[in-house]
Amino acid sequence: MATARKTTTKQAAKKVTTKATTKRPAASRKAAVKKTAVKKAPATRARQPENILAIDIGGTGLKAAIIDANGAMRTERVRVETPHPCPPDLLVETLHTLVQPLIAQYPPQHVSIGFPGFVRDNRVLTAPHLGVEGWHDVPLARLLGERLGIASVRMINDAEMQGFAAIEGRGLEFVLTLGTGAGTALFRDGELMPHLELAHHPVSKKHAYDEYIGDAARKKAGNKRWNRRVEKVIGILDSLVHYDKLWIGGGNAERLTFALPPNVATVPNDRGIEGGARLWHPRSVRETRQLPAATLRTGEFE
Repeated sequence: MATARKTTTKQAAKKVTTKATTKRPAASRKAAVKKTAVKKAPATRARQPENILAIDIGGTGLKAAIIDANGAMRTERVRVETPHPCPPDLLVETLHTLVQPLIAQYPPQHVSIGFPGFVRDNRVLTAPHLGVEGWHDVPLARLLGERLGIASVRMINDAEMQGFAAIEGRGLEFVLTLGTGAGTALFRDGELMPHLELAHHPVSKKHAYDEYIGDAARKKAGNKRWNRRVEKVIGILDSLVHYDKLWIGGGNAERLTFALPPNVATVPNDRGIEGGARLWHPRSVRETRQLPAATLRTGEFE
């Protein structure tokens, strides 16, 4: 009996010893869990820029403000009259003076520019409201960036930049701006389509859109007749584009007096500044410098 009890006691002790040696200390278990969690944590995305200098160049006024990555204003909007005539070097210097207080308050990482003319690859091809002289194939984005000391600059048509602040991102959305001239932009599911300079397309026997519904035409024809012209243009654009939504912006949008169709709405003129944030969203503006692998079909969209 004594021998049996002794054997049982040894076996029990062996089991206890085995459990003690296989059981890991609490501190080690926590470290292991923590290490595993670090390995499984998803990679963090690059932080979005906090400050963007948005500039809206118009035929009558130059406007600017600092906005965040979502288009919210971080500063008040500043404005000066557009010089006339306004060659490229004068425009650069005028903008430099205008934005200095903003830059000092919130130093920007990027600059967004909306320009009233035909823009391609950050270069101005036409500038009908600033004067023809000196405005052929001008690298305005680079010139202004060098003057401000900011290398990251993007520029598109001013109606396109205003459209980015207005669109809902669903279907075909068309933007018509009524200001010094008539600006247009087209978006599909939130992505900017190639620019069409409809402002210089004939809309009547003698007039293009600029001459038909621009500000000079409004002053000459009077608001009542001008409104009838805008209503006609809306019908033309509808039959041409078959848009899902038409957004009307620009300083003269508030002068419309006729009832707008259900799929047409006006946009406050100051929204042009807010749209500058969208120039830095990769899928908003498809350009080779943003998604080269996808554009050249050597990779995939990220």
